[in-house]
Amino acid sequence: MSENEQQSVFSIEKIYLKDLSLEVPNAPQIFLERDTPQIDVQLNTQGGAIGDGIYQCMLTVTVTAKLKDSTMFLVEASQAGIFRISNVPESELDPVLGIACPNILFPYIREVISDVVVRAGFPPVLLNPMNFETLYQQQKAEKQEQAAGAPVTH
Repeated sequence: MSENEQQSVFSIEKIYLKDLSLEVPNAPQIFLERDTPQIDVQLNTQGGAIGDGIYQCMLTVTVTAKLKDSTMFLVEASQAGIFRISNVPESELDPVLGIACPNILFPYIREVISDVVVRAGFPPVLLNPMNFETLYQQQKAEKQEQAAGAPVTH
């Protein structure tokens, strides 16, 4: 078999929680509030090589719940995975790390966020399913704009 005919390899080596933070700055008074908070969810992905054919992908989610000007809670979690990826064309590697790997990590981080929020004494926060392909395309476009020197607008 020539090198061009070798089968692509993609396997999960390890999935783990890399970082977790919870803040409830206005406890215990905040638990007396009955209004529905505004929930803001920020999501970020990053990935790269950590060895020969070994890659890490990390999905970070920050959830902030606010009532008027008071923060009810802030949860930030980073779910990571170590993946073995080989015989994948260089042009396809970035989308694998930016789309396929976050899709694998998302159910884990979704559960972590919900569990931590409940343990903090609040109703669960269930993250909506994410389209990582769209997120990947947006991040790619932002990087291209930054590289071109154009101001990035959000």
